[in-house]
Amino acid sequence: MPETKNIDIKVEITDNSPEVISALRTAVGRALWAMGAKAEGYAKANETRVDTGRLRNSITHQETDNATHIGTNVEYAAAHELGTSRGITPLHYLQNAVANHSDEYRQVVKDSLANV
Repeated sequence: MPETKNIDIKVEITDNSPEVISALRTAVGRALWAMGAKAEGYAKANETRVDTGRLRNSITHQETDNATHIGTNVEYAAAHELGTSRGITPLHYLQNAVANHSDEYRQVVKDSLANV
């Protein structure tokens, strides 16, 4: 009869989910900031009606927990973005800064998450 031996096996399970969640939040925040900075640059380049530069200089971006916002607080910005019935043609400088670069923004997110 063959000889039997006892084998002791010890299994340890470590929960690293807090570190993973933290790394994901950091990566998402980094991606949101990068997308906002790119969109801000595109919007400033698209805002072509420059007299004083006030509107262009006021365009900025801000990140919240789960979004990037791009805009301006200049009172006549909406007239330049959307146009008016009084002859101001729409530039869509904010809309185009976001909509025309979706592939680039997608790549920013992929690159950011690849480092997690």
